[in-house]
Amino acid sequence: MPDSVPAADLPPGAVRRAGPWAVVNTGDRLAAVSRRCRHQLADLSDGHVDAEGCLVCPWHQARYDTSTGEMVSGPRGFLGYHGPAPGYSGLVKRFGQVLRLRVRRAVRRGPDVVVEP
Repeated sequence: MPDSVPAADLPPGAVRRAGPWAVVNTGDRLAAVSRRCRHQLADLSDGHVDAEGCLVCPWHQARYDTSTGEMVSGPRGFLGYHGPAPGYSGLVKRFGQVLRLRVRRAVRRGPDVVVEP
């Protein structure tokens, strides 16, 4: 079976792993993006969806648009540091706008949400 996740495990606001993809339910739509954050390669399937429908990295809170894969706000820290780093964050954000996450369509098929090739 293709990369998929049970739909029952993907309520609005949830993120789940499906092979190399982080499958996201923003509440308005389903999406799938590549799992590795452009900052320090955190697994985005361990992240969450914020109030604006962006996928938020679990390590330093970089935010991604799940329809384009673009980083919309840079990380809030690096390595073990969690806090303001405006110059660094801006640099990483620019990198994440150029080197976007891969994006795939995710659709509900029966009891599953499937990532389309």
